[in-house]
Amino acid sequence: MEPQEEAPTPREPVAQPPGASRSQMLTQAEQREGGEVDDASAEGLWELPVELVERRPECGRCSRPQKVCLCPFLPEHPLHISTHLYIIQHPAEENKVLRTVPLLAACLPRDKCKVKIGRRFSEERDPELSAICRSSGTLILYPGAEAANLEEFIIDSPIYPSTIVIIDGTWSQAKDIFYKNSLFRLPKQVQLNTSISSQYVIRTQPTNRCLSTLECAAVALSILEKNISIHETLLRPLQALCSFQLQHGAQIRLSKEHLLRNGLYPKPMPKNKRKLRKMELLINSVKI
Repeated sequence: MEPQEEAPTPREPVAQPPGASRSQMLTQAEQREGGEVDDASAEGLWELPVELVERRPECGRCSRPQKVCLCPFLPEHPLHISTHLYIIQHPAEENKVLRTVPLLAACLPRDKCKVKIGRRFSEERDPELSAICRSSGTLILYPGAEAANLEEFIIDSPIYPSTIVIIDGTWSQAKDIFYKNSLFRLPKQVQLNTSISSQYVIRTQPTNRCLSTLECAAVALSILEKNISIHETLLRPLQALCSFQLQHGAQIRLSKEHLLRNGLYPKPMPKNKRKLRKMELLINSVKI
């Protein structure tokens, strides 16, 4: 274990943060000292430069740092599709480094893929999304007892779907968004009936059958567009991302289901009955 650096002593000069007044800095210094501060001794503080942390330049297309740009693995031109895709993204996903939604959006035409960030949506706050959810040609991809199999649904549907909504976040975040927004229970609910295992191996999934947002979109679009090559094209940048991370120290993340079934789960089992029940469902491969 690496030794921790010693914290600066109370008398160590501290750079003035942007927007802080001289009186505010004196007040903070007085609190640290537990007494008064001599103006002469504090005078040098105002001359210290503020060190700003610069973000690494990002690629404008794939949103990755330029040094690890994944554009060579993206299609040369956005895929030609007729389906409109709406991604409802939990705010916590927006700042994560290893996101799949920017890669997905980079593969599709801008007018066909829209990302809406938030936890709560209503007709008043988002009339566009409200109209989309009320349209008979809209589906929402969310698994559950009431969800129809996507492939079977489009065979019998009198109106061929033109739009699909996908929620982006952890499973608990997606569940919270789905059940606390009545708009998302207006479209027909569908799910994917596939035995494909996730290739997003650098992030832990609840079960072996859970897919990332990009993978869900890839399967759904290949079904709706009746073009299997869409699935292969959309997975290419994800595979490149995982390969790069693994080559630079990342480890393959096995699903919680796999870890529990094989006695490899590194944490103690929860005492909370509801959480414990979820663990049991994972072990028994019951959908939660």
